[in-house]
Amino acid sequence: MKERHYPIAEANFIKDIEPLIIRHNKRPGRPEKISHYQFFCAVLYLLRTGIPWRDLPSFYGNWHTIYTRFKRWSENGLFWHLLYQLQQKNKLLIDCTWVDSTTVMLHRHGSGSLKKKDLSQPDEGGKG
Repeated sequence: MKERHYPIAEANFIKDIEPLIIRHNKRPGRPEKISHYQFFCAVLYLLRTGIPWRDLPSFYGNWHTIYTRFKRWSENGLFWHLLYQLQQKNKLLIDCTWVDSTTVMLHRHGSGSLKKKDLSQPDEGGKG
């Protein structure tokens, strides 16, 4: 079960990924509550399973702490830079699938009911 929750060995993380984080992330302040390794594995688990942030298993740490760091790293480009560098070094393979209305047909009743007009208000054309 540990392999499913922590897909990268900690030694490999320290060797391949942590130097990229340290080089890019030069933020002063107090140390992080959750290690970079634990955070990275939590985000990979979340991306793999597609679960909501709140349903993240508690052994990764507080879901909100992980979400906040992911948001901060995504906004400054660090997280996607890590994934790109790992993919360039053939250490990671990511396949993304986008699903929206151009790829999935929606049933004609799936968009909701028609909106009723308010008959007490005059039309925009002035007839009413």
